[in-house]
Amino acid sequence: MERIFRFDTVTDYNALNNHETLHPLVSIIDFSKANPRTWGEKGTVRINFGMYCIFLKDVKCGDLKYGRNYYDYQEGTLVFVAPGQVMEIETDGKVYQPMGYALVFHPDLIRGTSLGGIIQEYNFFSYNANEALHLSERERQIVLDCFSKIEFELQQNIDKHSKKLIASNIELFLNYSERFYDRQFITRDNVNRGILEKFEELLNSYFSSDKPQEIGLPSVAYFAEELHLSANYFGDLIKKETGKSAKEYIQDKTIDVAKTKTFDSDKTVNEIAYELGFKYPQHFTRLFKQKVGCTPNEFRFQN
Repeated sequence: MERIFRFDTVTDYNALNNHETLHPLVSIIDFSKANPRTWGEKGTVRINFGMYCIFLKDVKCGDLKYGRNYYDYQEGTLVFVAPGQVMEIETDGKVYQPMGYALVFHPDLIRGTSLGGIIQEYNFFSYNANEALHLSERERQIVLDCFSKIEFELQQNIDKHSKKLIASNIELFLNYSERFYDRQFITRDNVNRGILEKFEELLNSYFSSDKPQEIGLPSVAYFAEELHLSANYFGDLIKKETGKSAKEYIQDKTIDVAKTKTFDSDKTVNEIAYELGFKYPQHFTRLFKQKVGCTPNEFRFQN
């Protein structure tokens, strides 16, 4: 059985968790103070958030899903949810005591602040397939310290400084999270290299199939979906591993395949372009010259 819950306001989410609303647009939730609960009988629960929610969960309450994929989720992880995203929980129907913490804030809180102008740059809000942020104990303490600073501000009387100070502390927390994700890319190097190798295999099989003619040029979104990763996480992973963006990596592979095809003198440049998935041959020629320094015909003549 599937059930749907929607939380559009901080007050609504505070009420669910037995928490006093100190500010209408932001809250730090201590789940240990929430009443024991269940999401109902065994099945899937869909939760639609109209706010930014960052969960530091200390107990599993069911398997989390986003889209078709499961979060790589366990105790001591951070999960980031942006407004409009839908989280799924596969619950066993049992009553449990929530544990951990959450930072929830409405988009209106950061409008007109420096954070409001850069919130889209924090790609991990769209790591929506299966990569939560796994924290070390030291990192977890830094997160709790950031939450404590925000909680301190919420305990004060709201004045003209409140919005700026709260938004600044949220930005500080997000910057730490960005650093921790960079660390995770490094410490999970073996896993990431496996993904890179699979990406290379997928690229090779793409160009040895009819997909370029059927689908067109290979895209970042296509390979991210094949690897069960969000496009943002996949792009950041490839950048960390290769120094190139995923788009650049795909373009370089496309040109590498194109170079080989130019040695077949029976094929025209236009035919090569269509075989690679280019809709317009002139776009192929432009990209080839940008990457190689000469046109496909000039490269063919030189070699």
